[in-house]
Amino acid sequence: MSKPIAIDSVSKSFATKEGSLLVLDKFSLNVAPGEFVSVIGSSGCGKSTLLKIVGGLLPATSGTITVNDNIIDRPGLDRGFVFQSYSLFEWLTVKKNILFALKKSRLSGKEKESLTLQFIEEVGLKGFENAYPQELSGGMKQRVAIARALVYKPEILLMDEPFGALDAQTRGMMQELLLRVWEKHKTTVLFITHDVEEAILLSDRVIVMSSRPGRIKLERSVTISRPRNYETTTSNDFVAIKRELLESIRQETMQTPGLL
Repeated sequence: MSKPIAIDSVSKSFATKEGSLLVLDKFSLNVAPGEFVSVIGSSGCGKSTLLKIVGGLLPATSGTITVNDNIIDRPGLDRGFVFQSYSLFEWLTVKKNILFALKKSRLSGKEKESLTLQFIEEVGLKGFENAYPQELSGGMKQRVAIARALVYKPEILLMDEPFGALDAQTRGMMQELLLRVWEKHKTTVLFITHDVEEAILLSDRVIVMSSRPGRIKLERSVTISRPRNYETTTSNDFVAIKRELLESIRQETMQTPGLL
């Protein structure tokens, strides 16, 4: 099976006043086409650093990352980003924010317009095409960010705690929205979160990272049938997986006193 994302023995160190700080240590992971993989772990374990390296925003100290057998050393249109901060252009409307992602596309103006309106509807923002970001709630802003990341149809979607700033009710709605959109397009997703329930609900596979330096501590397949929704979180299978993942994180935290 082909591997859109192949992370091969990647390490990352940062220079500090005290010397070199090793954040990731020989981290290896393959993500299959159309797979939804979440990475969880304690604060500071290198989750976001890993995602930035995959996105080409940070260089690895050693090791390689390939996307479709191409070595990654810079951002590219094959990878879309959604961060916790919405990163919208405040002076552009919802429609124009999404259209901006198609600026370099070879599509005609009519095709760009049609595609933009399609994704506005898919993320539930029909009727808000001409609204500005300051007129939107946090959840609505994140819908715009998701539509903008997907409208040019990247093969890979990189998401760094995209719902972390939302209240619990809005977060649940956004999780179900993401599931619907992903089930339709089957984009390959690498998703960073600190929320264990969120990781299980969304993913085909969950990776638990060790405390710094980040390595894979546990890899757990989520075989719960799809489609899923919030009711899935009360099933026996879901609760069993949650218990296993929480115990793995707890063990890691207890072994690292500085995290307590």
